Formats: sequence, C-alpha cells, structure tokens
Amino acid sequence: MSARARSTFHPSRILLLGAAMAALAAMPATAQVAKQGRKSEKLTWMKAPPSLPAGAMMAVVSGDPTKAGPFEIELSLPNGYTVAPHSHPTAEKITVKSGEFLYGTGDEIKASEMKALKPGKSGEMPAGMHHYARARGKTVIAIDSTGPFVINYVHAKDDPRTKAN
Repeated sequence: MSARARSTFHPSRILLLGAAMAALAAMPATAQVAKQGRKSEKLTWMKAPPSLPAGAMMAVVSGDPTKAGPFEIELSLPNGYTVAPHSHPTAEKITVKSGEFLYGTGDEIKASEMKALKPGKSGEMPAGMHHYARARGKTVIAIDSTGPFVINYVHAKDDPRTKAN
C-alpha cells in the first residue's frame, strides 16, 4: 500500500465511518420500535376465541393467528382467569404487560407448583408441552407464536368449545 493510500485510511476516519454506519443501521430499528409502540396504542379488543374460557379479551398486534406464519396477540384476563391444562402444536412466548401471570406444567393444575411472571418478564413453552395458567389481578399478556393458533386441552371436559354444546 502506498503512503498516500495509507493516509486516506486514518484510524480516526475509520472510527468516524464506523460510528456513522452504526447510527444509520440503528435508524430503521428505532423507527420500527416507534411504529410498534404506536400500533399497540391502537389495538382493537374483542372477545377471545371460543377455544379460551369466557371472560378474556383479545387484540391482534401483528400477523393473523388463524393463518400460517408468525403472529402476536395480547390477552386481557380478569382476576382468577384460568386456562386448564393444554398444549399447542407450536412454541409460544408469553410476556406479561400488567398484572401477574401464574403458570405450571403437567396434566393437572397444581396451584402450589405454579410459577409467577410479573410485568416485563417473559417465558416460553415448547411445542407440545402440557401447561396451564391463571391470572392474579387483572392481567394483560402478549403471546408470540406461529399460526395457526391451536389449543389442545389435556382433558376434553376442560375444553370450552365442548361446554357450549
């Protein structure tokens, strides 16, 4: 490399170029976070699907939980709201927005073995894992998963779709 070429790539210029590129790269991510923040303020709430016990409200944040592909929904749950042991064919990530979300794994609800997630905390359930949940206080959770969203109850008697018939 010639002396002239070496002077073109001065370490301070490389550092400045790196900082500028990092700032440019961060701009789309910042814009995306801002868009997501605005989107969550405009959620449309509706009754949760019949596969969940009555009393929950649901809002679609992104995607379509009835179709193949990633989605995010939020559920608003009243105090004491319980979902009996069930599983999903896809993994799910749950993030607590407000309230307290209790969960456990297995085929029977064991209140003494439930773990608590508080606002800002999240947990993941692998596909096929039998689990159950309960809200302590009015609770809002976000669920990220891959559609279509399916709930398979461990015990047919717990499935709200069969209770309606």
